[in-house]
Amino acid sequence: MQSLLSRRAQDAAEEAAQTPMWDVMSDTWCASTNPNGFVNVGVAENSLMHDELLKFLNTKLELPAQYLTYNDGGNGSTRLRTSMAQFLNRHLKPFKQLNPDQLVVTNGVSPAIEHVSWAFTDPGEGILLGRPYYGTFIPDMMTRPKATVVPVSFEECDPLSLEGVSKYETALLKFQKETGNKVRALMLCHPHNPLGRCYSREVIIELMRFCQKYQIHLISDEIYALSVWKNTVDEYPPPVKFESALSIDLKGIIDPRLVHVLWGVSKDFGANGLRMGVIISQANEDLHSSLRGASLYTYSSGLADYMMATLFDDLNFTEGYIQESQRRLSQSYAFTVDFLTKHGITYAPGANAAFFVWVDLGKKYRELHPSVSENDNVGDKVMDLLLKRKVFLASGALFGSEKDGWFRIVFTQEKDYLILALERIVAALQDEIV
Repeated sequence: MQSLLSRRAQDAAEEAAQTPMWDVMSDTWCASTNPNGFVNVGVAENSLMHDELLKFLNTKLELPAQYLTYNDGGNGSTRLRTSMAQFLNRHLKPFKQLNPDQLVVTNGVSPAIEHVSWAFTDPGEGILLGRPYYGTFIPDMMTRPKATVVPVSFEECDPLSLEGVSKYETALLKFQKETGNKVRALMLCHPHNPLGRCYSREVIIELMRFCQKYQIHLISDEIYALSVWKNTVDEYPPPVKFESALSIDLKGIIDPRLVHVLWGVSKDFGANGLRMGVIISQANEDLHSSLRGASLYTYSSGLADYMMATLFDDLNFTEGYIQESQRRLSQSYAFTVDFLTKHGITYAPGANAAFFVWVDLGKKYRELHPSVSENDNVGDKVMDLLLKRKVFLASGALFGSEKDGWFRIVFTQEKDYLILALERIVAALQDEIV
């Protein structure tokens, strides 16, 4: 039957069908109510601090009537942007202090990504994105803005190294030569998703110099900025401390109009459902002007606006919350990699940020099944086995992995739930591919 949708809507439906994530999220395992559901360690949610956040929020709701109106407009209330700027000044340590007018609040960081993609590119123009990457970057930048994501391959080079910077130039020149379209921006995930590492200050500066050379925007997605923790495992490469792109003096490096930072409450406060992100641009008034009208489509709710402003204003709570969250993240990471090591599963070391471990399940599968050739691609088949065992991970294939068989495990779960997931992963690897 002929579709009654636009071509772009049909394309979006086809793309959505490639991942089972939404089906998994509506069928999550629960020992008492849904024992046959999926154990989900594929979606980047942090449940480790839910109780503490709820105790705070559930005692603070005294909503004034203005939050039932359009209030101060689609880019966030003045109160929220003021309290958020003060909060981020404390934690991101910008070289130049943030003021409220430099912030555009959105209902999540995905809409913020979509906004900057729309603002910086015309359809078909490119945005550089290093591999492996957060898989949802692709639809965020492409589905409606119609930008073209230009994947950057690193082969055996560390994607977060100084050596890796030259790979961006190679990708830019190749794309522009082959398509005739310009590259307009570089999207950086810092701390990195899925590697869980931070870019060094030196690498960020070199990326800025590269962006200045070609007059392209540097977008630093720092959604995990406060989810940086102590790695207590003896690993190499040694972890790199987090430093925001905002903390760098841009003089002599890059035009400040080309530097933008994204942040949100989804990860650092374990609150994906509150839907609040922010675009920070300190020197590009044209961007702010362009988003004044577009912000209508990404209005954060008055309830979230009020609650988050109240949260940011409470210095004692936020300081204690962040410290305890980082302690629990460190513990959960150490537990997870210890389990993986005991079961002989290779993982990418050196993490000290975010919620995940990047693991080579394909290698382990081949070890357990010698009849499988080293040349056989097993990633999709291992994914099928995981789903049959009712455990969901993010597939490296959707994250632009340069090597087959890699997956992302999210470890920010209650311990019993995490153990169940890890045990199901091990069991799935022992199954035969039919």
